[in-house]
Amino acid sequence: MRIALLLSFLFFTTLSAQQLKLEGSETLKADRFLGYDTYGNLFYELESVIHKTGPLGEFVFRDYGLGPIHSVDIINPLNVLVFYQDANTVVFLDNRLNEIERINLGTQALAINVDAATNTGNNRLWVFNVDTQQLETYNYRNQRQTIVSQPTAGEVLGMSSDFNYCYLLMEDGLHAFNVYGSALWSIPTQGMNQVVHQKRNVILASEEQIYLLNREQPELIQLEVPEIRLKDLQLTQEFLYIYDGDTIYRFTLTQPK
Repeated sequence: MRIALLLSFLFFTTLSAQQLKLEGSETLKADRFLGYDTYGNLFYELESVIHKTGPLGEFVFRDYGLGPIHSVDIINPLNVLVFYQDANTVVFLDNRLNEIERINLGTQALAINVDAATNTGNNRLWVFNVDTQQLETYNYRNQRQTIVSQPTAGEVLGMSSDFNYCYLLMEDGLHAFNVYGSALWSIPTQGMNQVVHQKRNVILASEEQIYLLNREQPELIQLEVPEIRLKDLQLTQEFLYIYDGDTIYRFTLTQPK
């Protein structure tokens, strides 16, 4: 698949391909690789159970009654967010994967239906409201909504966020927002189904291709990917992790000569 390089408010160009340097790998039996937290703990999902393994041992969390796990946000290792889309519910876990709190968004006073949810900090969530087709920040303590985006048609293909920014991958493209409700830019895309980010760097990917994007100077850079399946991704400050279903590969970016 090729990414469509149409223009939307800003000028985007594709630079020469940038290489990935393999630094190491490890095998993993999992249905989904969720990533490493800032303490070096590995998170993964196997048979609807979340696993965390690291220096303190191995911990698990399961709740089959909520249905399949839609996403897990480990940006705050002391307050891990698990989103169950079918149950319209988020569950917060501590650093040993004990449940801290669960919030059914459909039974809140505002009763919102959500397609995606991640952690914004300060008792807030990034949520994509299915009823309005808009990205919002939602304070689950005082149950206040702040609308961030205009209505956007189509399905949510991916969402990556931190406490200040959110990147929403829709059928019509990738949209960037800040926590104050400002739309930063949009890029029409084709064939991309994953988005991850770390600070200013954003990764867009399909099963075959991967692109690097800088938030401040958004130019798309195609990355030279080894012949491995791109199943799950994580971008940290030091490494890009690619999971192919059997092995986690750890890469660093090398500047093109």
